[in-house]
Amino acid sequence: MDLRKSVRYSLSARVSQFDIPPISDGLVIGRESPIGFSAISKALNLLVADNFETIEMEDEAVSHVIVRRSVLRRIPQDRLVTFIMERVKPLMCAQEVLHLELEVEVVIEESDL
Repeated sequence: MDLRKSVRYSLSARVSQFDIPPISDGLVIGRESPIGFSAISKALNLLVADNFETIEMEDEAVSHVIVRRSVLRRIPQDRLVTFIMERVKPLMCAQEVLHLELEVEVVIEESDL
């Protein structure tokens, strides 16, 4: 009886374009995340020129929120912060960095035209 073992290898890869910066709309940075705000901020400054706004948080879990300036042109910063603290913060722990993809819809109505 032949007891030789056979070994089989398989490899698959999904390849896509690396976007600069690798952040779509924003990040929520946990206070104890392995990569801190300083490192992320420095990397962003090297990759892109001034497209993001930093919001420092006074919270036990959330250290900073980095958000694309174009998002803040559509929604007031205080409303975005409230949304993040009420809806996103419960989904995270202080050791995480969460990536944000935001859809902001603004409905403008005007009468007496």
